[in-house]
Formats: sequence, structure tokens, C-alpha cells
Amino acid sequence: MLRFLPFVVELALLVYCLIDCVQSDGDRVRNLSKGWWVVLIVVLPIAGGIAWLVAGRPTTPRREVPWPSTATAGFPEHERPRRFTEDPAEEGRRRAEERRSDELHERMLRDWEAQLRAREQEAEPAEGATPPRDPA
Repeated sequence: MLRFLPFVVELALLVYCLIDCVQSDGDRVRNLSKGWWVVLIVVLPIAGGIAWLVAGRPTTPRREVPWPSTATAGFPEHERPRRFTEDPAEEGRRRAEERRSDELHERMLRDWEAQLRAREQEAEPAEGATPPRDPA
């Protein structure tokens, strides 16, 4: 088991440095362009990885994303700032618009259900009628 340790360390260093290099901003990478660092890390796994960590990796922290999507496990609507209105008239207009939208959706759903019922009644054979035979 101990003889596999250098291979595992080399592979871990390669994967870590490659992912770090690919995810870093291209304009903040030091000494070489980002593409050359990727080539160096892949061709010379140990030396390229150590060189990336020492001489190529950006030293300044990453810029913060305005709405980090990982903070709420993929629910970005919880990350956006909410709008609170002080005006009761605006709140009333918003709620009235929501009610109109809900009523429209309910009406569309009832119409759709009626259409489905009509199609089902047309498709049902009359009582006592024999279904058509397949000639094949």
C-alpha cells in the first residue's frame, strides 16, 4: 500500500492544480498565460503543479459573485434582495394583479378539463356497440 502513495500524491496534485488553474481568472494568472500553465501541469505533473502553486497561481482573492448560487443549495430566489414597499396602494395593486393572474389560470384549467372530458366522451364507444375490428 505504501508503494502506491507517491502515485496517489502525484495524481492528487495534478488534479488539484489543473482544476485550480482552469477555474482561475485568465487575467490574474501570473508569469505565463493560462493555457501554457495547463500544458505545463499536464506534461510535467509534479514540477508543473509545484510551479503553478509557487509562481502561477493568482495571489489576490477571487472577486465575489454578487449572488453566490451555492449559498442556498441551488435556490437563487432566496439570494435576491426582496422588495418591500411602504406604499399600501402599490401593495394592493400587486395583489390584485396576482388575483387576476390566478383567476385566468383557473379559467384556463377549467376549459382544458372540459375539452378533455369532451374528447373522452367522443372516444368512448356507445353501449352495446361492438368495437371496430382490425382487418390485419
